[in-house]
Amino acid sequence: MIPKLIAEARKIVFKFGSNTLAGGDGKINLFFLEEFADQAAALIREGKQVVIVSSGAQVAGLSTMEKWARKQDIHYRQALCAVGQVVLMDAWRRAFEKQKLRIGQILLTRDDFCDNTRTLNMRNTLFTLVDEGIIPIINENDTVSVEEIKIGENDTLAAQSAILWSADLLILFSDIDGLYNKNPKEFAGAELVGEVRDLEATRKNISIGAANSFGTGGIATKLDAARQALSYGIPMILAHGGRPRALEALAAGTQRGTAFLA
Repeated sequence: MIPKLIAEARKIVFKFGSNTLAGGDGKINLFFLEEFADQAAALIREGKQVVIVSSGAQVAGLSTMEKWARKQDIHYRQALCAVGQVVLMDAWRRAFEKQKLRIGQILLTRDDFCDNTRTLNMRNTLFTLVDEGIIPIINENDTVSVEEIKIGENDTLAAQSAILWSADLLILFSDIDGLYNKNPKEFAGAELVGEVRDLEATRKNISIGAANSFGTGGIATKLDAARQALSYGIPMILAHGGRPRALEALAAGTQRGTAFLA
């Protein structure tokens, strides 16, 4: 089913979590970005359109401002994101530049999705960038987002962006192979769920674990992203983004994942 979804989709939103983007040293994995840019460029040459929702601003900030690593104050966290966002976007820019492709940055908050005028402007910007062959890279505006206005995490942002753009497919790249019936990091016998056609029934039959160390979202946020996307008829794939050439492997059917279908 996953190869079929990718083959038939023209407009695809990709979401990358912090754990997927960070290397073993905790810094942004530049090789990973370049590898994905190469795969995305191949899709674009086939006539597909791509939008990216990218976490990683805080991780990039920490790798640049190591002296702030232990500071938990919200102002320092926002400042880390301000520093890291520049580093993150420059890394994406250089990765796609090698493919002779340009990127455009879009930073959003929850309020942007609650205001009709802003929502229309966001949608128009997305369509204009993509129509001109520029890859939009979306992130939450963490430098101004506090609990009262925070979208929540980028799984939700990815689903909302897919809906805003009327995407054909949403792909969440995480640090797990897909949806399991229980946490595979805790239970050796955990089984991968290849397809989900009844989300609510599936939710009742699995054990949801906690969020991971770098990111803010656990499996619950991914299920909620699936719920939102499916409510607009947009299928979703959850897969491990850290596998070698993961996008190509999914398209070829040589990598496992979970397909969420309406």
